[in-house]
Amino acid sequence: MKMTLITVGKIKEKYLRDALAEYTKRLSRYTSLSILECPDEAVKETASDAEIRKALEKEGATILQKIPSDAYVIALALEGRQYSSVALAQALQKKMTEGISHFVFIIGGSCGLSPSVLQRCDTLLSFSELTFPHQLMRVIVLEQLYRCFRIIHHEPYHK
Repeated sequence: MKMTLITVGKIKEKYLRDALAEYTKRLSRYTSLSILECPDEAVKETASDAEIRKALEKEGATILQKIPSDAYVIALALEGRQYSSVALAQALQKKMTEGISHFVFIIGGSCGLSPSVLQRCDTLLSFSELTFPHQLMRVIVLEQLYRCFRIIHHEPYHK
């Protein structure tokens, strides 16, 4: 079992790096985890739609290069499906029993994900209608994956 998290941008805050390290350690009991960072394209707050599209396309090309052809790809997107923790664990377990052994989770930058990345995805996932900083979403995704594995293995944690 392999999990890959592809993200846009770097984590600068120590407390977030510490949280990522903790969940990476916890997940190592269940899966091999890789975190791949793609450079984010600078976009001014006053950027036009065309400038934003261009930045997303460039980020998207980099993301697509990092996705293995055999991976099941899940992108975080506002229009994605929302799950409870138990339902997400069940969905992942179902895919595992169908023979999926490599999951790729994608977190875009502050402008989202390019249409080409969204088209490559097998599933779109939303954690909430709320907006979260994409750096914090890394921690949330890893925490939820850890919670899913605890649920799948019938271990206490998910309540």
